Amino acid sequence: MVDNEKSYVYKNREAPVEARVKDLLSRMTLAEKIGQMTLIERSVASEAVIRDFSIGSVLNRAGGWPFEDAKSSNWADMIDGFQRSALESRLGIPIIYGIDAVHGNNDVYGATIFPHNIGLGATRDADLVKRIGAATALEVRACGAHWAFAPCVAVVKDPRWGRCYESYGEVAQIVSEMTSLVSGLQGEPSKDHTNGYPFLAGRKNVVACAKHFVGDGGTNKAINEGNTILRYEDLERKHIAPYKKCISQGVSTVMASYSSWNGDKLHSHYFLLTEILKQKLGFKGYVVSDWEGLDRLSDPPGSNYRNCVKIGINAGIDMVMVPFKYEQFRNDLIDLVESGEVSMARVNDAVERILRVKFVAGLFEFPLTDRSLLPTVGCKVSSLVLKCY
Repeated sequence: MVDNEKSYVYKNREAPVEARVKDLLSRMTLAEKIGQMTLIERSVASEAVIRDFSIGSVLNRAGGWPFEDAKSSNWADMIDGFQRSALESRLGIPIIYGIDAVHGNNDVYGATIFPHNIGLGATRDADLVKRIGAATALEVRACGAHWAFAPCVAVVKDPRWGRCYESYGEVAQIVSEMTSLVSGLQGEPSKDHTNGYPFLAGRKNVVACAKHFVGDGGTNKAINEGNTILRYEDLERKHIAPYKKCISQGVSTVMASYSSWNGDKLHSHYFLLTEILKQKLGFKGYVVSDWEGLDRLSDPPGSNYRNCVKIGINAGIDMVMVPFKYEQFRNDLIDLVESGEVSMARVNDAVERILRVKFVAGLFEFPLTDRSLLPTVGCKVSSLVLKCY
């Protein structure tokens, strides 16, 4: 007897999000769940890999242009091709495509480019930043992508830090105000929005990503990917504060930092990722690793990868930016679950969070590019959003 597709709660757009998440999760194998936790680079994202591994997400590295150039229509063609492969998988779970649209959709030819965060922070104009987010969202969705790895909400404490231009400033209050970019990218949630729950207003908006959790702008001697040495109370007041503001706006994803807090790497930090971010702050979206972030949990990086996966997933990483060795990641995590070193409950929690964001973002109903948005890339529509949002 063939199941009636209408009986699949997860395919019913009228059903509550949590009911759809629960129904879909109950139908998934362990391998399919781990596939959803896997974020791969576009260069290894073949049709067979996406379909057969049930890959959850794809991204491109800087300069990773589609086909022969970076025109917006080529981006849309490439991402839609990946999406069609995902929809051919057993359960038809769409991918979420991520892009580093950190000051406009800056990987796309002809896109509108905005000042770096340090310049925007100097304006003290949170409404301007919000409108920049809205304009960026239009140009990201026009290219078929659904997820922008922004904003960076680091509070820079020493200008010698090589990435200080990514910060809105050295004062937590200013950085917190500039998180209005989240409401620009995702849309502004209504007053009855549940704090901590992911939010996306519509097809002209994109999933935002607050990064890099946490303290990356306050490392000792301004060493990039270094060690932030602070009491928890000071970390909370100086560096966690902007994340609270992002969460109140429904930010859907948070990226972990390469840096450490008092000697412990953030990608392995159960206290900060799970007890603080997820439990105390109530974050209901998903935590994504940085590029090869789990590899860096060993010395030298990448050695004893199985143990790196164990540490990172148990700490609270939900989606892993692999980005190339997806098969090893899958095999290692399957083995860890079967051996009991990573619990099925932890895997289910991660996948629930990922599916929740995908349902909230409307990817199951509208997985492909809205081609009517293509003319917005680099045209006066972006300027109009800035003036009239």
